[in-house]
Amino acid sequence: MDLPPLHRQFLDDVLPRIQREAGVVGVAASGSLASGNPDTYSDIDLIIVIDETSFEPVMTRRLELIGSWTDLVAGFTGEHVGEPRLIITLVGPPLLHVDFKFVRLTDFAERSEDPHILWERDEELSHALAQQPAKASRLDLQWIEDRFWTWVHYGATKLGRGELLEVAGFLAYLREAVLGPLAAVRAGAPPRGVRRLESVAPDEARALRATLSGENQIEAGWALLACVDLYGRWRDESGMLVERRRNAEQHAVRYLRDVLAATGRPARDGRRGPIDAVS
Repeated sequence: MDLPPLHRQFLDDVLPRIQREAGVVGVAASGSLASGNPDTYSDIDLIIVIDETSFEPVMTRRLELIGSWTDLVAGFTGEHVGEPRLIITLVGPPLLHVDFKFVRLTDFAERSEDPHILWERDEELSHALAQQPAKASRLDLQWIEDRFWTWVHYGATKLGRGELLEVAGFLAYLREAVLGPLAAVRAGAPPRGVRRLESVAPDEARALRATLSGENQIEAGWALLACVDLYGRWRDESGMLVERRRNAEQHAVRYLRDVLAATGRPARDGRRGPIDAVS
């Protein structure tokens, strides 16, 4: 595995220490290390696999254990990303972001992609992976369609009130939850928000620049309209079977147009944009 020097040095130092820990049956890497494309700015995603009898005692000592394996600068649990088994850390200096996910051996095989096994005891990790294939992440476009137009109305209300910070956050959510995954799927990549989108789907990433919020109400409105335009086009070009919520779409787009018109100002350069394309 070809790694940047800092990442290689970290693994060379930490893996022998983890191997000495009672109850640990293996260590695997996910993320960019598993996919084979880490760079200097990549974090390290480690999966620490624990036997059943040791799992609960290990879970109560995770930060202490990590501190015994490496120079821990900061660490906290991952409930905010829906993964309480995760410890998110900075180690060093030099600083390196390392995520340690502690899992039972019986849960290790539940995955959306195959990890890279760094070390295992008695081939237990390899055996677990062989028993259960990975389940690739899939984009549920119907789930998005059922919600998208209510989300558009919500964004329009924030726009109408002039809450531009709220609109900026909302636009970021649409890119992460809707447009980024759609863009990745268009390029034949797994749907992972906007992660590495500039390299995975460069054409779509350039199109998404139109969804960046401007410095005033009218520019934020054009960004929201660009989201609507891109979603409609990419949804229809996806080839996925989707029951369109046409009534909700019609009313939500009309409401957004009305809010934007109520600002009483045209686009700064007078050019046509997404508002002309959305029906």
